[in-house]
Amino acid sequence: MEQYIITIDGGTTNTRCILWDNRRNRVGEERREVGVRNTAIDGNNERLKQAVKECLECLTRDNGVGWDRIHRIIASGMITSDVGLVVVPHLTAPAGLAELAEATVAIQMPEICPIPIYFIPGIKNFSQDVTFDNFEAMDIMRGEEVESIPIIEKYHNGSPMILVLPGSHNKFVAVDENRKMTGCLTSISGELLASITNDTIIAKSVGKRFLDTADYDREWLLQGYRNAKKTGLGRACFSARILYLFKDNRVEKIQNYILGAALAGDITAIINSRAVRADRQTVAVVCGKNPLKQALMDIMECEGMFSRVFSYEPEEGMSTSALGAYMIAEKSKII
Repeated sequence: MEQYIITIDGGTTNTRCILWDNRRNRVGEERREVGVRNTAIDGNNERLKQAVKECLECLTRDNGVGWDRIHRIIASGMITSDVGLVVVPHLTAPAGLAELAEATVAIQMPEICPIPIYFIPGIKNFSQDVTFDNFEAMDIMRGEEVESIPIIEKYHNGSPMILVLPGSHNKFVAVDENRKMTGCLTSISGELLASITNDTIIAKSVGKRFLDTADYDREWLLQGYRNAKKTGLGRACFSARILYLFKDNRVEKIQNYILGAALAGDITAIINSRAVRADRQTVAVVCGKNPLKQALMDIMECEGMFSRVFSYEPEEGMSTSALGAYMIAEKSKII
């Protein structure tokens, strides 16, 4: 009788469950617009539990798979945090595939499903007490470490790496010569961009819209980046209004400029932060979707920060996070 695996990716605003066969083929997917944000707002995780339960029940019922044919359920992401389903302590960097596999824990949650759920922990930069002297070097991730595993497996060639995982919170993951994640760096550039676009005096200049891939303009992007690097984000953003009023009132051009300005702090952080280390021997791999991916690649290549900059292209129809969870489960020999 064929056995199946379910992966659960629990994020801030969404929960996604994928059913896999034992040949690593995706059979079905269910998602709910419920995440750990709801737990933080509600003060309890009942809505999150219900969302996971519904996803699992729909996956098994709609695909004609009984619980006796579900070999393992593997969960990762913010679902392992204090606003998730259970708290699984962070591993301390450096950590890689083997360490994540060894630290995976099985927990019975009969209110959700009749078989154990295996939870993969996140990673923190260090374990010492955080003080004013070292707090900037501290960072944490839950979910990105799992997403990083397939990328490391695909691109690692013996050189240190920086993996760039864009989103509302941009995450930069450092990987050493031994394929271990040595730390991460997080910024809220995506949230800043959203606020600038919708809730400031610059909103009219960008049409209250994010940049579309078809309107990408490298020259305007780099102009925004360089100006913010020189004068700071606040001044660079107001300068967008000056450009709109006196040079070019096409909102698409200003959108490029603002995107470049919003990313300037991330590049400064990579160069100066103690959370990650990168030099000209480091290989960068940029994930995500355009135009944000292309913007980050163009800025990095313009700066000459890395030996090479790659664009990560996931397998069609394949969730990188779910694939990472599957690979960790294989390594731990639970599947």
